[in-house]
Amino acid sequence: MSVLRTKSIEQSIADTDEPEYQLKKSLTALDLTVFGVGVVIGAGIFTLTGRVAHQMTGPAIVISFIVAAVCCGLAAMCYAEFASTVPVSGSAYTFSYASLGEVFAWIIGWDLILEMFLGASVVAQGWSAYFGVLLKKLGLSLPTAVSYGGVVDLPAIVLVLVLGLLITIGIKESMRVNLVLVGVKLFIVLFVIVAGLMFINPANYSPFIPDPAPSAATTGFSWTQPLLQWLTGSAPSVFGWGGVFAGAALVFFAYIGFDVVATTAEEAKNPQRDLPIGIIASLTICTILYCAVALVVVGMVNYTEIDPSAALANAFAHHGQDWMATLISAGAVAGLTTVVLTLMIGATRIIFAMSRDNLLPISLAKVHPRFKTPWKISMIVTVVCAITAGFTPIGVLEEMVNIGTLTAFILVSIAVVVLRRKRPDLPRAFTVPLVPALPITSALICFYLTLNLSLETWVRFIVWMALGFIVYFSYGYRKARLATGAPLPHDVQAAMDDGVVKRPDAQ
Repeated sequence: MSVLRTKSIEQSIADTDEPEYQLKKSLTALDLTVFGVGVVIGAGIFTLTGRVAHQMTGPAIVISFIVAAVCCGLAAMCYAEFASTVPVSGSAYTFSYASLGEVFAWIIGWDLILEMFLGASVVAQGWSAYFGVLLKKLGLSLPTAVSYGGVVDLPAIVLVLVLGLLITIGIKESMRVNLVLVGVKLFIVLFVIVAGLMFINPANYSPFIPDPAPSAATTGFSWTQPLLQWLTGSAPSVFGWGGVFAGAALVFFAYIGFDVVATTAEEAKNPQRDLPIGIIASLTICTILYCAVALVVVGMVNYTEIDPSAALANAFAHHGQDWMATLISAGAVAGLTTVVLTLMIGATRIIFAMSRDNLLPISLAKVHPRFKTPWKISMIVTVVCAITAGFTPIGVLEEMVNIGTLTAFILVSIAVVVLRRKRPDLPRAFTVPLVPALPITSALICFYLTLNLSLETWVRFIVWMALGFIVYFSYGYRKARLATGAPLPHDVQAAMDDGVVKRPDAQ
């Protein structure tokens, strides 16, 4: 028994035929692209843009978005190659299990659980903020204690519970709702870009990169300073080029989503063709829209006056356009709904894949006989996300999401190189160019961005990983199907013995 034991590609694909753990194939390239756009466009535009521009980058937030997009673009190609080669639920977890070994698969799966759980919770809080703004525009309000920033964030809890019910009913039904809400969100984003052009003041772009300034902690040690600043002994600061790169590490959160597309690989009708299209198309669309919106917002309002909580809506309110602010708030409510929905779906699929391998209890992975969804996992995800969104203080979760995702990107980039060497015979519908240079560059950029996250984020991440290793060595290492040799159902085993199990290129 070894922590580096690997699960073959053929075995991973064979497992998708087990009747009790089989997901329904119903997603097209359009579904996957909309799925990606639905989860990517949201937090970055509606919540993070104003906060990062105001606190760290000034107008240079556009450069931060571009840096983060380059990082994600390189990682996206690695994901596309893996997803088209191994069309199985689990995304980077499944890819690592087939290439780097079980312990790395566990690390990446544990990271992705962190990303999806906290990501859904953070965005639910952002949704609650815009919901409160919308209510005020309509002359309504909730008691302070049970609204955004209160003792309990009741709107965020209700949102998560409703979406939890939806993802339990079915993936296709979830996608129909997602398609409508993504349409609303894209309309609002394009509206902001076009309408905002009328209110741009070119003077707001100067200075484009503000001079470096001391952060809130001007002397001594600070848990909030980036790890890189602490390692180099430089004083905590914001703005300047240091602020731009630190901002990139934060707005990276805005791009989380294209990797979630890979978690639905097993539910795609033609994964070899559709997954690369969905991953790369959604990232390209979102990068263009992000940069355009960022330019408009920092042009409408000087970065020193931007409202960090609801930047888009309040940028128009700043110019006396309250009706526009109301429209944008409504669009944000619809838009952020899709982000929470897709992150919750991603969380269920990661846990589903890990449970089917018995690294987590295999009983969780059984699908509902009618809905064909992992209903037990959906319930767990819903409850955890609702509690986290409802009771966690605002602003402490974003960086935790980023460090988990960046770690996953690093391992996926390395895994592409490893699997190319170990299994050059595998059919690959999409291949990353310039291997190994491009995947290694991807891993290095992702690692550099992790160094720009705060010390407290690193400490929390280390604690989370320590907890993960405790779970792995106390349960998963001994109980994994690779360790116990638990047989597959009779019909699947017979198909494997006869050599007729679907290969990655079989459709």
